[in-house]
Amino acid sequence: MQRTVAGTTVRGLDVGPETRCAHYDAARDVIAIRAACCDAYYPCRACHDAVADHEHRAVPRDAFDDPAVLCGACGAALTVREYADCDDACPSCGHAFNPGCKRHWCRYFAER
Repeated sequence: MQRTVAGTTVRGLDVGPETRCAHYDAARDVIAIRAACCDAYYPCRACHDAVADHEHRAVPRDAFDDPAVLCGACGAALTVREYADCDDACPSCGHAFNPGCKRHWCRYFAER
């Protein structure tokens, strides 16, 4: 399944209008992350693994200045560095991001 969020296609299972999915659907679960393997956005790694036909690859360190995180609330595209420094809220609209996502950093981004 896929949904367009602020002009960006987000793939996954039961993707909602703010990028929540079948796996993460709390009020602050409003980001989608670009997978380096296919240059496509997914709400979570489980969504990627459910709908993609290849192995997931995290965003490498040399791409941390490229857009890789989509705010599902406003559609802002953040670089990995901006996401890492945002204090768990979108710098564009202020919507809170789930602080627990950073515990899974290595699933989505190369180690800092």
